[in-house]
Amino acid sequence: MVTGGADDRRGHRRRLRERFLAGGLEGFHDYEVVELLLTLATPQRDCKGPAKAALERFGSLQAVFEAEDRELMEISGIGPTNLFGLRLIKEVAGRYLEERMVSQPRILNSRELMDFLTLKIGHRRRECFFAVYLNAKNRVVASEVLFEGSLTSSAVYPREVVSSALAHKAAAVIFAHNHPSGESDPSGEDIRVTKKLVSALRVMGITVHEHLVIGAAGHYSFAEHGYIDRFVREAEAVASGP
Repeated sequence: MVTGGADDRRGHRRRLRERFLAGGLEGFHDYEVVELLLTLATPQRDCKGPAKAALERFGSLQAVFEAEDRELMEISGIGPTNLFGLRLIKEVAGRYLEERMVSQPRILNSRELMDFLTLKIGHRRRECFFAVYLNAKNRVVASEVLFEGSLTSSAVYPREVVSSALAHKAAAVIFAHNHPSGESDPSGEDIRVTKKLVSALRVMGITVHEHLVIGAAGHYSFAEHGYIDRFVREAEAVASGP
């Protein structure tokens, strides 16, 4: 009986992988996607049950991928070893999007940017301040997390941000940070920090194109709401004197 059960599991896994190789994820249920990923680091145990339990608890495939390790390991059948597949797919997707943005010969479009930023920082449980550096043709040359934690004027050092932008030989920068609360409206501190950075980078000839706040249901654009242009005008007025 034990051997038969093991054979059945191997046969099920083989069929699952053959389906994927033949047609990608077309026709797969969400739990089957999770199941397939769990099998990457689960030698013999059944993965269908844990996969269904994960979907039932978190409600969606996206939520499963964005769950913390400790939350996933509360589900019977998911442990530190077979978390591998769930973590791998998200990291690979992030690396792929980043390299595609850097290598493509055309200018980054807003949809690609939002997909990338949402994947990189949208799921994080702590605030994360992120920068995308662009050259004079507005093509991505690099991106990085500048710091994690609450976005406050005292926590952001414009000199360090300027230094990083210069190190990447950036002509322009796009900033983004997430709101773990889910709300995308900027706080007073968000606005003050953005103003400081626009002013500091302008002195070095570096343009701030945008600052995006990523929330659970959408995003807030400082550029679309006129803040970036306003901060540039204010910085120019200060520089020109009375």
